[in-house]
Amino acid sequence: GLVSKDEIEEIRSFFPVLMLNAEIRLPFKNLYATPETLGADRIALIAAAVAEYPEENVLVIDAGSCITYDFVNAGKEYFGGAISPGINMRYRAVHAYTANLPMLSPADAIPETGNTTENAIHSGVLNGVVQEIEGIIGQYKQKNKKLTVVLTGGDANFLAKNIKSTIFAIPNFLLVGLNSILLYNLDE
Repeated sequence: GLVSKDEIEEIRSFFPVLMLNAEIRLPFKNLYATPETLGADRIALIAAAVAEYPEENVLVIDAGSCITYDFVNAGKEYFGGAISPGINMRYRAVHAYTANLPMLSPADAIPETGNTTENAIHSGVLNGVVQEIEGIIGQYKQKNKKLTVVLTGGDANFLAKNIKSTIFAIPNFLLVGLNSILLYNLDE
C-alpha cells in the first residue's frame, strides 16, 4: 500500500481508521471469484452504484489509466467486469511498440478518417475506445433490458461527448462510493 503499518497505527492514535480491503463490510454481495485481488477503486465504484441507483442494473465505466467496466445487478450482486488499456496507455503503446510512430497526446476531436500518420493514430486510438465502450454497453444491454450506465474517471468528460449511448457522466463517483462504504460501516 501507499501507507506503512506504522503510519496507519500512528493515524489510528488520532482518528478512527477504516481500511478498504476484501474483508470490509460492503453494501452489495461480492461474487467476484478472487475478492482479494479486486481493486479498492472498483469496490468503491460499485458501492456508489448501489447507493445512487438502488434496485437498478448498473454498469460503471471508469475511464482512467485503464478502462474498467463493473456490473452490479438490481439485487445488489456484483459479478465483475472487464479491464482494458486507457486512452493514454494506448497512445504510449502505439509509440513504444513500433519503430516509427510518434508519441501523441489525445486529440480534442476524433478524426473519422486519418489523412496523416498523426490523424490516423488519433482516429485509431480514440475511435477504438469509443467503439469498445459502445460495444460493451451493447453487450450488457442485450442481457439487461433496463441498464443504467455511469461513466467516470479522468477521460469521462471527453468520452461523454463522443458516446451515443445514454449515460450518466459523474466525475466524482468514486468519492460517492467511498462515502457510502464509510456510512454503511458506521451503521453496524
